[in-house]
Amino acid sequence: MKLLTSVLLILTTTLVMGQQTQKPSIDVTGEGIVSIIPDQVTINARVENTGKDAKTVKQQNDAVVNEVFTMLKKMGIKEKNIQTDYIRLNKNYEYNSKTYNYAANQAISIKLTSLSDYESVMNGLLQSGINRIDGVNFISSKQKELEQEARKNAVINAKMKANDYAGVLQQSVGKAIQISEFQQSSSPKPMYRAMAMDGEMAGGQQTISPGEMEIKVSVNISFELL
Repeated sequence: MKLLTSVLLILTTTLVMGQQTQKPSIDVTGEGIVSIIPDQVTINARVENTGKDAKTVKQQNDAVVNEVFTMLKKMGIKEKNIQTDYIRLNKNYEYNSKTYNYAANQAISIKLTSLSDYESVMNGLLQSGINRIDGVNFISSKQKELEQEARKNAVINAKMKANDYAGVLQQSVGKAIQISEFQQSSSPKPMYRAMAMDGEMAGGQQTISPGEMEIKVSVNISFELL
């Protein structure tokens, strides 16, 4: 009984000391945003053919892809910037004719490190036999540096918010206790605005407008409240 009383006394003392040492804190979320005009673009292209014979439609696709690779190599596009995303061959049943046909698909993504190459590459893709353009994605060559800057801005924003709250309470903000980062989506994505390209860059034609890219980083920070 005496031993049980001693254990309870130790537990009670520990809980009281823990409550006494727990410091008040303030939790805020800060957001950092960096804007830049993209200087690179990725083209997502696809070739597809359908027919009654699987071998034939596959060969048709292969011929187009080979011509595309040859064209890109002549234009000086590096192999590391050309990627086959997928190759598919599907067997489909046609209910009206009660027969089967085959559909061959191959997707390719081409990263252009200069926007001035866009028009010539796009024309080359179409002339080579590419019959689907699934989209373009504008990016920046300074992505990592911009993310670092956005993080710093997010921390500054969080500290400003904490000071605002503490000031109203006539208190002050101490050191950071905990910090965590999160981003909307899996990665920062471009947000486009109406900003036109230089006409000379597109060879006299303007068929794309890269707009302005925003990189956002958000952080949660817990500060001591003094």
